Amino acid sequence: MSELWNSPYLRNVIAFTLRQAVISTAISLALGLLVALALLRQSAFPGRKALLRIMELSLVLPTIVAVSGLVACYGREATVTQWLGHWLSYEWNLYGINGIVLAHVFFNAPLAGRILLQSLESVPAPRRRVASQLGLRGWWHWRAVDWPAIRPVLPGVGALVFTLCFTSFAIIMTLGGGPGATTLEVAIYQALRFEFDFGQAAMLAVVQLIICGLLWVFMVRGDFSANLSPQRSFSGAIPRPNCGTAHRVTDRLLLLAFSLFLLLPLIAILARGLPSLAEVVFGDGKALQQLIAASLRSFSIALPAGAFSVATALAILGLGTIRIPALKRLSNLTPAIPLMVPPIVLGTGLFLLLRPGLGDASQGLALVALINGLMALPFTLQLLKEPFRGLDRASLNLADQLGILGWYRWRWLHWPRMRAPLSLAMAYGTGLSLGDFGVIALFGSPAQPTLPVLLYQQMGSYRVELAAATALWLVASLFLVFIGFNALGRSGAPSGTKQLSLERLAEMRHA
Repeated sequence: MSELWNSPYLRNVIAFTLRQAVISTAISLALGLLVALALLRQSAFPGRKALLRIMELSLVLPTIVAVSGLVACYGREATVTQWLGHWLSYEWNLYGINGIVLAHVFFNAPLAGRILLQSLESVPAPRRRVASQLGLRGWWHWRAVDWPAIRPVLPGVGALVFTLCFTSFAIIMTLGGGPGATTLEVAIYQALRFEFDFGQAAMLAVVQLIICGLLWVFMVRGDFSANLSPQRSFSGAIPRPNCGTAHRVTDRLLLLAFSLFLLLPLIAILARGLPSLAEVVFGDGKALQQLIAASLRSFSIALPAGAFSVATALAILGLGTIRIPALKRLSNLTPAIPLMVPPIVLGTGLFLLLRPGLGDASQGLALVALINGLMALPFTLQLLKEPFRGLDRASLNLADQLGILGWYRWRWLHWPRMRAPLSLAMAYGTGLSLGDFGVIALFGSPAQPTLPVLLYQQMGSYRVELAAATALWLVASLFLVFIGFNALGRSGAPSGTKQLSLERLAEMRHA
């Protein structure tokens, strides 16, 4: 460790990693809270549901795709940048700390906003009625109603956003702009793939593991393990006593600006990608062949990763049902492990452990699928936890008395209730792996790229049209994944109740 503190470069890497993560987390939480409060007060805001669904994209939108949209909107030749330079005399530079923080806020402010909104909407109606009857407004309403609702979840949200910013890879690789804007993830990658300095890579991985591990150990021990996965449904309108004209105007202006902030990069991807993708599909045979090969390679990683993530989540949930305190504590701690151990740290350990035997490209792809499945585990587990544990106690007790175990218990008790959540969890696990750039950059081959790696290569070589086509193709593939799995979740579902009735259990027993 003495080398770490004696090297100015390594000290600067650690300092910059912490600085950009703290700044990004602070801005993301502040903006997310303001948006959550505005959405709570303005339940009749036009396009509110659409905005919530767009905010949901922050979980699954591939980082490298969003970066390409941000470059199109805020790059050197973009209209927004030219407007800032002309009207405000401000020289905006997307590359460096500016672009890194902007990209982190683009991804994490919607995530924080959705989680905080569902916490604010969970306030019991009687408490809101009492606050309304007492005429609590402004600061007093915030102190008595809103702050107690978000206080339990805020440390967990902050830790989640900080971890995502601290372990960011694709954003730093594309928008870092030089050695002065290098983070631990990028430094580890460079040490392994370019400098072949395995000792330095291991040392940096240990530093990153210590920082992330201590943060999440504190979160788990402090019982800050609230639901950190945004729900897909929200309650109806909640009357608020402080929704006057001033609040209505400022809230709607904020929501409009936030909607434009999220939509402009997506619109840029669509506007640039459509003509470029049409040209690739109907004109450039070599580019189309490369795109199809990268797509097949990406799905060969993403589908096994999604299946592994869902299977692991089910195993953890099953472990939690065993009436042994140690196993229950283990099942509660396991979802936080992928957050304690970032993907690049886990990949570094496997790279150093298996390096002498990693000669086959298929082995590297299998490791990528394994790591991606583990990284998606916190989200798939949150999606499956409530449906798995939501069976009423009477049905479970009767199933125990009738001796319905194993496959029959799963088939008749759990499957009807979990079919749709399993499909959604599979879509999330597959989608997160489909957009992965960090792990595949470590284990993959530049000659055999996946879609995110292909997009990064095209952006790095300034092939703007091909990059736009690949970005749109990746987004379309992601939408197809969700549409396909949602259709599977709905098709063939039983038309009756969501779970097996007591009468049906008794009939099975007599049969």
